[in-house]
Amino acid sequence: MTAPTLSDLRDEYEFLDADDRYRLLIDLGKALEPMPDALKTDATLVRGCSAAVWVYPTQTDDGRLHFLADSNAAITKGIIALVLLTVQDRPATDILATDIEGALAPFDLRNQLSSNRTQGIPNMIALIRDTAQRYAVS
Repeated sequence: MTAPTLSDLRDEYEFLDADDRYRLLIDLGKALEPMPDALKTDATLVRGCSAAVWVYPTQTDDGRLHFLADSNAAITKGIIALVLLTVQDRPATDILATDIEGALAPFDLRNQLSSNRTQGIPNMIALIRDTAQRYAVS
């Protein structure tokens, strides 16, 4: 099964009630590529999240960034999956030019989820941008 596009998810999400939106996010998180436990270290831990969140970047042979990510909380893992849909397997320069917040805005996560669930999103996005910046200049 191929991963859904952000546009497809947005269309589905807007017709769901709150409980079904939670389920959709949990299902997205379950579909994330598994992250080996050995990569879940203090160096890959995203600061400022209420749940533990790890993000590990890799670069493909053709220069695209691929992120492995995980969380110990199902909803948070789904949020990570949603964020990654905006940047996964794209060149660093494309990621830097992407309005990640704008792409996520239609999901209205701040009003759909508790502040504890969403407080780490800016930190996840900052980590992704910082990573893209490092790869863009190397």
